[in-house]
Amino acid sequence: MTFDVHQLDVFVLVGAVVTLAAILAVRVSAGVGLPSLLFYLFIGVLLGEGGPFGIQFEDAQLAHALGFGALAVILAEGGLTTDWRQMRSSVRLGMSLATVGVAVSVAVVSVGAHYLLGLPWELAVLLGAICSPTDAAAVFSVLRALPLPKRLTGALEAESGLNDAPTVVLVGIISTGAVGESGLLATSGIIVFELLAGGLVGVACGFAGAWVMRRVALPSSGLYPLAVLCLAFTAYGASSALHASGFAAIYVAALILGNSELPHRVATRSFAEGVAWLAQIGLFVMLGLLLSPSRIDLDTVVQALVTGLVLTLVARPLSVLVSSVVQPMGSRDLAFISWAGLRGAVPIVLATIPLSEGVEGADDLFDIVFVMVVVYTLLTGPTLPWVARRLGVARRSEPRGLDVEAAPLDKVAADLLQVTIAPTSKMHGVEVGELRLPQGASVSLVIRSGEVLVPERRTVLRHGDDLVVVTPRKLREATEARMRQVSESGRLALWLGDPSRRDRDRD
Repeated sequence: MTFDVHQLDVFVLVGAVVTLAAILAVRVSAGVGLPSLLFYLFIGVLLGEGGPFGIQFEDAQLAHALGFGALAVILAEGGLTTDWRQMRSSVRLGMSLATVGVAVSVAVVSVGAHYLLGLPWELAVLLGAICSPTDAAAVFSVLRALPLPKRLTGALEAESGLNDAPTVVLVGIISTGAVGESGLLATSGIIVFELLAGGLVGVACGFAGAWVMRRVALPSSGLYPLAVLCLAFTAYGASSALHASGFAAIYVAALILGNSELPHRVATRSFAEGVAWLAQIGLFVMLGLLLSPSRIDLDTVVQALVTGLVLTLVARPLSVLVSSVVQPMGSRDLAFISWAGLRGAVPIVLATIPLSEGVEGADDLFDIVFVMVVVYTLLTGPTLPWVARRLGVARRSEPRGLDVEAAPLDKVAADLLQVTIAPTSKMHGVEVGELRLPQGASVSLVIRSGEVLVPERRTVLRHGDDLVVVTPRKLREATEARMRQVSESGRLALWLGDPSRRDRDRD
């Protein structure tokens, strides 16, 4: 089959229209309180064989490959935009949920699918493994919009970033029949090896990449976000080449890079968010295309509802309870974590693995998972704010009062910081001299209402000001920390201490 320039023009036009429609769906979904992934899936179904456009897409192997690529992008964005300081206090629980919790969930759903739905053990275990992981895209997009304590968001984000790896290995081994040849003990050993090796590769690539990025002055600021994302994918590719978990590697590497003192961090995170949105849109539309609505009947819907009930009301709470042994929490926190086990693209992508391997009954499995994800996303996603309030785990939103962007100064070991004083910042009314920055750092310019001011010690800062701060590279962290202290506590921050540290201790 040839692909000429005219077909390319049509492809670009259709792709642009679909992408714009999906972007508008984000705004609509925010207004009605529904996760945007449902709109993307609907667009795919509308474009597919059951819709008026009738596009045929039945290549499960291509869907499998593209799905894994999109998940890698989403995990990279999740790592780059996750604040390690918020996750650190609950990372043990997150790792336990991603490993022990997944094992408990797989076991419970498998037993339920075998005895309640009458599925053979192979398909029952496959269904349990496919449905157990939470979805990183759903968790990152939904939970970050809720005013939740760091202990909860940290645990849920760590879980969603790490639990793809063991389930991908398990579903792949079962689909290829290797679990029967290797045995349960050997299969468990493979999963542990892939997780540990992938994590180590991610750590190595993350720290090595951060070291390089701090010492290379690139000719264009636009190259920094691209370089950081490529470093994260280097971890993915290197880990996969070693037969380790690429998903674990890319998330860990991105987490390290996103929390390192790198140039243009704000631009890098914005770029990663844009690429991740594009990956989510393409992924969900493709999965909607892969669905054949004519195959979905009453039996499929009933099986999906039963599976979702077992997963939501039995498997998830039990897995959270068992996982919390490593880091005990209150019953209200555990109840919220149980309800916030959001599913999304990950289970549907995992369902393409047995499809691509030609497993008998894989079509029915894909349909069950698809319907379950749609129904229970409608149930859990919009109700999370209400559940958080009812359980008393929500807290008043604390908007950021300070945005800091950094760029390296070539030929000198210094950084140029662009600081924006947001409307919530207590830096408003503070004089430049009262900032008391580390010796060697200074405010060089103040940009106010489009005018450039050369500040003096008595210059008073205002909301909306952009400050240009020059700091020696070795003092950059201390300079940023000092400005954040003043932003959160005002001119008395030197005596009141670091409020962010008090918040970490409280959470």
